[in-house]
Amino acid sequence: MTGQPVYAVAVCAGAAAWLLVAGERGVRRARLLFAGAGAEAPPEPWAWRRWWPVLRLRREWLCLAVGGLIAVLGASVLPLLAGGAAVPLVRRRLAARERGRARDRRAEAVVALCGAVAGELRAGWQPGQALRFAAGSTGALGGEEAAVLAAARFGGDVPEALRRAAREEGADGLAGMAACWQVAADSGAGLAAGLDRLEAALRERRDQRERLRAQLTGAWATVGLLAVLPVVGLAMGWAMGADPLRVLLHTPAGAGCLVVGGLLEAAGLWWAGRIVRAGEEP
Repeated sequence: MTGQPVYAVAVCAGAAAWLLVAGERGVRRARLLFAGAGAEAPPEPWAWRRWWPVLRLRREWLCLAVGGLIAVLGASVLPLLAGGAAVPLVRRRLAARERGRARDRRAEAVVALCGAVAGELRAGWQPGQALRFAAGSTGALGGEEAAVLAAARFGGDVPEALRRAAREEGADGLAGMAACWQVAADSGAGLAAGLDRLEAALRERRDQRERLRAQLTGAWATVGLLAVLPVVGLAMGWAMGADPLRVLLHTPAGAGCLVVGGLLEAAGLWWAGRIVRAGEEP
């Protein structure tokens, strides 16, 4: 009878998730049908359009699903609570990874912008015209694109606008472009040649970063192996005929081992990740 509340919690969580997905699909289908018939679409119950971005299933919610599965297998609610506590941590980690990817894409766009502006200058365009043409195809200026293009079009302070755009993550190469623009405006030096040198330097820095990441792949694999080892140990105990979940979740000695082992595992992963991330810093 001890496992019935856990089963009920798992079933209710699964039913709620299914109802959310099915309800949204039903509302969307009804809206399309009514819109196709020329009638006014029915109002959305409970304002699903407003709350659905918050309630939609994302990758971090897999922690809750895994915790619910372990809770059912171990007849304890503790894994479900641990899975719920892991959701914000995993969400933060995924957000940081996405920011890193966006930063890399932005840096690549800055490199492409330097090459495109240099090419347009050699084709005979004026600097402002070359910048306006190249910025639209690369998207390297981000939120400051309108300000930079306005300065280039109406004779404003383009270097200062580029420096403001360089404050965003991954766009620090625009500070070098601003310096090239400033030198070309003050001394009449060739802007295309300066942008070529800047592009080469940015490409070299990008290649160096990629080589460093490739060298650290083995270290990150070791960190992942350390994270998986406790799961492998539990699986081996289960294969040998033992019941490790019962011992860990329903005995005082097992609960103590679970707490101490979890703390040591978290500390080891944090320390190993810190060492590897320190190697990634320029």
